[in-house]
Amino acid sequence: MPRSTRSRRASDTKSLPLDPAEDVSDESLMADKPLVVIVGRPNVGKSTLFNRIVGHRTAIVDDVSGVTRDRNTAECDYQNRMFTLVDTGGLDLTAEDVIVSQIKEQTKMAMAEADLVIAVMDGRAGLSPLDSELAELLRPVTKPVFLAVNKIDTPKSEPLLADFYQLGMKDIFPISAEGGMGVDELLEALMPYLPLVPDESAELEVPRIAVVGRPNVGKSTLVNAILGEKRLIVSDIPGTTRDPIDSLLTRDGKNYIFTDTAGIRRRGRIDRGIEGYSVLRAMRALGRSDVAVLLLDGIEGVTEQDTKIAGLISKQGRGCVILVNKWDVRENDPEAYPSYNLELSRRFPFFAHVPVLFGAAVQSETLPRLFSKIDQVVEFFAKRIQTRKLNLFFQLLLEKNPIALHRGNPKKSMFITQVATKPPTFALFVKGAEKIPTSYLRYLENSIRAEYGFQGIPIKILLRGTGKK
Repeated sequence: MPRSTRSRRASDTKSLPLDPAEDVSDESLMADKPLVVIVGRPNVGKSTLFNRIVGHRTAIVDDVSGVTRDRNTAECDYQNRMFTLVDTGGLDLTAEDVIVSQIKEQTKMAMAEADLVIAVMDGRAGLSPLDSELAELLRPVTKPVFLAVNKIDTPKSEPLLADFYQLGMKDIFPISAEGGMGVDELLEALMPYLPLVPDESAELEVPRIAVVGRPNVGKSTLVNAILGEKRLIVSDIPGTTRDPIDSLLTRDGKNYIFTDTAGIRRRGRIDRGIEGYSVLRAMRALGRSDVAVLLLDGIEGVTEQDTKIAGLISKQGRGCVILVNKWDVRENDPEAYPSYNLELSRRFPFFAHVPVLFGAAVQSETLPRLFSKIDQVVEFFAKRIQTRKLNLFFQLLLEKNPIALHRGNPKKSMFITQVATKPPTFALFVKGAEKIPTSYLRYLENSIRAEYGFQGIPIKILLRGTGKK
């Protein structure tokens, strides 16, 4: 999802061309971000949609009408397109209360300043007189207006859209702001009106690669080899690296930030003080990375601590590439490769999807193979599958391997959508979600990998009930 950066005054935005075919990459547009304003009557989910787009909970959300009063603003970017998002208070054009009247004036001001308008209505509650009044207010607006009908979270809810077409709005998007369904389709429709991210902001998109492992497996040696210089201190003494070191690298026209981390030892062997803080910082560096390169010792083999570090990578939802280092010492041993692979399978059953390389940090031929895998995992980490394609694939899976439900037809009762990336997260909507066996979720995960890739990436599948159980 888009990230929030710094706030700014809504009145600083200039208008964009209304025709998507016009060039929005012109330098005059790069200097200012378009203003995207969310409007709607009270309690239709405006702030929930605002939080979903921004990517974290900024606006206060409550079932009580009128929680949002002042305009809430956040800077966002979506697929290298930048915009300023504004959440407004619930609009009631008939109210005479002083505070509600001020909300009305604030909303009208925001709409006047806006470049794009998202009108949110409650699909579950149906079309209300206030919605019709809002539509009348928006009718003379010449800027693009997108109607988001919220709380349409299952295919069975889609017939509820029928009433909203009588408003005469061109673009209607069924969404679930709470679950994330349909929000990407809404943002995709906004993209032709949004300028590209300026060059100086490109650094925000640089993938972060954390090099992790237990002490003395060759992490700093690998990073020095990648950077092509002895930027990091290398020693046979465990614990040489204390602070995570970030290094910006450009290779074959692509930018990366590599982080060398302190060796993570078993908790009982970690000294208090400096080493304890170093390990803590290493774990934090792992948490803010996109991909972890897990270094293993090709001579000593896989240890219990290696398994625990792999577990940390999995728990934090990071992508992973395993590099078995120092393999130059064993490459002439015919028994070494099958024996080590067998040990990996035994120690890392939860990492069956993670690519494994055998090489040595001191060998130049190792690096091209490593970067090829890193690039692949970085791409999968941010990959998103369209809801329509995903559900067509899911229906085929149900035909091949149907799941028994207490009530209902699985093909009609189940619906899946991708609600997040980094890591890829899917929501499976089904009645009686608690009765879905773990084995079927594993089957679903393996099938998604076989169809769409995601090698080296953890996949999360969230179960969501629909209606009464």
